[in-house]
Amino acid sequence: MQNLKIASAAGMMLAAASAAQAQPLTDGFSGAKAEPLIYGFQAEQFEYRDGDNGENVFVWDFDVLVGTDELKFVWRSEAEIVDGSGEFEGFENQLRLQFPVSTFFDAVVGVQASTPDDLPDRYNAVVGLKGLAPGFFEIDSDLYLSNNSFYRFEAEYEGLITNRVILTPSIELTVPLQDDLKYGQAAGGATTEAGLRLSYDLIDRAFSPYVGVNYEKSFGGTADLIEASGEENGVTSIVLGARLNF
Repeated sequence: MQNLKIASAAGMMLAAASAAQAQPLTDGFSGAKAEPLIYGFQAEQFEYRDGDNGENVFVWDFDVLVGTDELKFVWRSEAEIVDGSGEFEGFENQLRLQFPVSTFFDAVVGVQASTPDDLPDRYNAVVGLKGLAPGFFEIDSDLYLSNNSFYRFEAEYEGLITNRVILTPSIELTVPLQDDLKYGQAAGGATTEAGLRLSYDLIDRAFSPYVGVNYEKSFGGTADLIEASGEENGVTSIVLGARLNF
């Protein structure tokens, strides 16, 4: 099952990359060139985490996009694979449409599927905003709607130490809006994840290895569920990985 999921993700990535190599769009009536087609692949996190709870995981978080400045199609994938067992502790894919609503922000609509091992599948509609806030903070603010709705906020900032050395603090906040006991989530019981990564642009911005630290902790009813299950709440991890940008 694990190999099938990895192969499926790789196949989707290759298909998206192939589609992205299409020629610029043309106007069917006049033959004039329409907006140029843009495409790209960006992995914000592609890393190994060594946790102080004794659990080590491999993590990816990437976007593949194709479209124009006015409308982009985005495939977003996030996963956490437990070292040793190879099980997907978390596995999430989204198909999103993104279009501008202001100079610095795009609206997002789409669908999301969460299909980790040993847990029931979850599917959500997604609506949100993505863009650049004052102070050059990159923001994602998304509402996931279903029988197990939740809200997620992500922010990160790239602080240039030199032209190649970058310190990137990040924070992610997930707030369940309904109880989902199978996933260990209680309504209003937020989970926060904060990170600090120091990267070096080895090949321009295309390949940037980094080291850093990541901390995850839950609160409220979600924390109670974690503690009742015997798991540790509040995990610090040393991370080693690379940012990829094509």
